[in-house]
Formats: sequence, structure tokens, C-alpha cells
Amino acid sequence: MRVAAGPRTWAAFAVVALVLAACTSSDGDGAGSEATPVATGQPSATPTATATPGAVTALEGVHSAVVRIVAEGTFVDPEFGVQLNAAGSGSGFIIDGTGLAVTNNHVVTGAGFVRVFLDGSAQPVNARLLGASECSDLAVIDIDGDGHPFLKLREGAVAAGLGAFAAGFPLGDAEFTLTRGIVSKARADGESEWASVDFVIEHDAQIRPGNSGGPLVDDDGAVIGINYAASDEPNQAFAIGLAELRRIIDRLSAGEHVTSIGVNGQAVASPDATGIWVASVRSGSPADRAGVRAGDIITRLEGLLLATDGTMSDYCDVLRSHNPDDVLAFELWRAETGQLLEGRLNGDTALTASFSFAEQLSDSLLGPDAAGYDFHSVTDDSGVLTVDVPDVWMEVDGTPWFTDEPFAPSITVARSLDGFLNGWTAPGLFFGVSGELAELTGVEGLLDQIRELFSLDEACEFVGRYPYQDPFYGGQFDQFEGCGGEDVIYISLAALPEDGSFIISVQVQLRAQEDAGVLDRVLDSFLVLNQ
Repeated sequence: MRVAAGPRTWAAFAVVALVLAACTSSDGDGAGSEATPVATGQPSATPTATATPGAVTALEGVHSAVVRIVAEGTFVDPEFGVQLNAAGSGSGFIIDGTGLAVTNNHVVTGAGFVRVFLDGSAQPVNARLLGASECSDLAVIDIDGDGHPFLKLREGAVAAGLGAFAAGFPLGDAEFTLTRGIVSKARADGESEWASVDFVIEHDAQIRPGNSGGPLVDDDGAVIGINYAASDEPNQAFAIGLAELRRIIDRLSAGEHVTSIGVNGQAVASPDATGIWVASVRSGSPADRAGVRAGDIITRLEGLLLATDGTMSDYCDVLRSHNPDDVLAFELWRAETGQLLEGRLNGDTALTASFSFAEQLSDSLLGPDAAGYDFHSVTDDSGVLTVDVPDVWMEVDGTPWFTDEPFAPSITVARSLDGFLNGWTAPGLFFGVSGELAELTGVEGLLDQIRELFSLDEACEFVGRYPYQDPFYGGQFDQFEGCGGEDVIYISLAALPEDGSFIISVQVQLRAQEDAGVLDRVLDSFLVLNQ
């Protein structure tokens, strides 16, 4: 398991610092014995050579361009809860004499204010966040003043065996630290709980909390990566590579936020939800405007369950496949209230309680939850409709609902299509969309037609008609039970989007005792991708 090398655990920072400091003072068996201080010709590990303003060209001058960052604000830690007016410490490095500096997104995003300490100074200078990316875990800040020493980015290739030096201020210590190692992998897996990039640099120069955002440099003091995480495995640390930095550095420096909704996030799995834990939220960001709070877990984005593999991969794939101002549906779990909420990023609707069929039909659904199922996504023949269904539902018909209507895609999927369409023996689902029926029948008219067409009142017990609302659709659904004399529940749903341009029909047949956990997952995941 990787752990961030920056200020993630706010409440425990001082305690952890003391514990780890004690370890480093052990007689060679503690964690501190792994660090290899760099010989600089000085009595301590802190280089004292005076750097001339401009580009640093030697390892001895790196300290002059590395900064200690203290971010203060209110954060919610997954382990320690709310931390009011907490101060977390990270590192960064200047890349331009005007004061542009690189650090990690998780060091600065959501902080009330950021203080920067230059080259051993006890007095902080002001800095402001220009741009950040939670998917790349990178940020650019602008430090007051001009004429700063700065680090250059390495031009040559980075390969396994290259000497590597981790520079920064671990554990919030004001004294600059430099540790030595080598690059063990130049292209390690970049999918993690902290970021989602193509690859990262794996190295064994020791980093600890507070090193996040500091540079990994070569023998000449040129930057080869940005440290962001360490591992429980000994001698294993990770840095964001220069390819990722170069890809977005100009956009971040210009004030753009890249693959970002404005959260300080981490992929987590809790007993209540799996998703992206929000430690803090940047004011004015899409997440802030949508009502996301620190302590929330974003569980779905555009219908996709997040962090099921323990990484930010799915979350970042959704962001990368959309424009920054696209409206995106999301769902989150708010632990402080025990609520499952739905909303829209870049939308104009407030967060609302997520509709739960399992809760609505609690007296009828008496089976296991969805944790016992594996799901996969299916799409109709036109590629317009998609829905998540259990892996055991393998038979699919994606042909149109009406062949004489321009826009009438549909998909039918079941354990057995014959058992679903011609009887009550197999669980399954029909999902259809029609533009013409929206005008011809409306919601209630469509439900009445389906009820009559399939003789549902003869085969089943009609329980009732209920309102339905989610962030995209509003309508009603009919509930039937005991269909065909079996332990079967049948849901017929009809709903319209806000503009009323089409109507959806979703019909689900389930064995109530066996498939209880399926209903919410199936009905939460149906999407009309375009129309």
C-alpha cells in the first residue's frame, strides 16, 4: 500500500513526526537508518553553498530553490476526522525566477492559505495557487518576489540505475533534507490512490510525510520527478515523471485547473462506500458549487462506480473524456448524515437525496445486498444506451424498440431472454427510449399501456404507483409482486428528462428473495449517452 509523502494525516502530524524522529535516532535498526544523507563537504546534510539568483547547476545549490510549504485550513482525514485550522507541511521547488513553483495538488488544494519558507528563512512569504490537477497530483503556485534561484528540468532520459536525490522538508522540519538513492523503475505503474498517470518513477531515496511536492534530482541538480508517495515496502518511493509535468505545466501556470473538479482526493474503500474521499474542497471549484464537502466520498461519476480497484483510474478517465465545463452526474456518501446524495457538477440543481428502490421496496426485497454480485456494462446496438447488470445476465438483445421511429433505441438483457420475455422464471431488464412516445403518451399513459399490454394486473398483484426522481429524470413507477404465482417483483418505470424531448421505459423483473441487491445498481446505472 502506498502512503502519501505529504500532509494527509493532519491530526497525527505532530505525533507522527516525533515517532519517526525517534526511529531515526535508533542504532541502525529503525526506519531512519534507510536514509542516506548526501555528502556535500559540509558538517551536516544541509548544503550551505550560497546560490546566485538564476538556474541551479549543481547538486550543492538545490536547497536554494526548494521551499517548505505550510498549508493551513480545515480538512477531514479518513482516520482522524475533522481537523479545524490544521497546518500540514509539504515541499515544492521553484522553476522560474519570477516565483513559479511546483508542488502536489494534495499539499495545497483546499487550504485556507499557504505560507512558503524560502531557503531556510524563518519568515514566510505569501503564495497563491494558480492551477492544480488531482489526477496528476500536481499544482503550480506563485511565490511573491522576483529573482529567485530555480531548478531546471532534466533534458536527458531517466532510466533505471540513474542516481536520484530526494530534496525537501520531511515531517515539517525547517531544516532542508537531501537523501540519496537510485531510480529502480523508470516506468512504474502510475495508477494509485493518490493519482492516475501513465507511469511514475520508482526510486529508493527515502521520502517521508512532508516530502510531497519536493523534487527528485540528478547529480547535476536537475529535476527528474516530483515526489508524491512512499510505500509500505522498504526502499520504495514514487515520483511523478517529467512527461506528466511537461504535459500540463503551461496550463497550470496560466491558471487553468486540469482534470480537476477541485478536491483534495484519495481513493478509499470504507464499510459504507467505495470512492474518492474528499479531504478538502477548493472554494469556487465545480465541486464546491455542486455542494461537495470535506468528508464526503464521491461514489459515482457519470454512473460509473469509482475506486473499485483502489485507485483513481475510473474517476480520472471520466474527467479526461469530458470538457472542464461539461455537466456531470455524480453521487456521494455523506457520512456525517448517513445520506446518499445525487447532484451535477457544472449544473444548476442542488444536491438531493438519492432515490433508493431498495428502501422504497424494503418490505418486498428480502434478499442479500449487491455485494454478492459482479456487474458488467452492456450497450445497445446503436451505442446510445448503457446499463450495468449482473455478470450472470449474459443474453442481450440490443435492437431498436420501434424500427419505424428515428430515435427509439432499446436493450433487453437477462439471465434467459425467453424466461424474461415469456414468463416469470428469469430475472432481466428492458430499457427503451422514444422521442415520439414522449408526446403521444406521457409518463402515466406509457405506464398504463405497458400494464395493459403485458396483462400485469392478471399475472401480478399491483402494489402501487409511486413518484420517481433522479438528477436527470422525473417520472413514476409501478410496482407489482407475486407475478405468475412466483416470488417475483416487477418494476415498470417511465420518466422524462427536464426538456421532455424523449421518454424512457425501464422494466425490471427480479426474484425477490435472490436478487434484492440488484435493483438499485441496475436502476442507478441506466444512461442515455446522447440523443
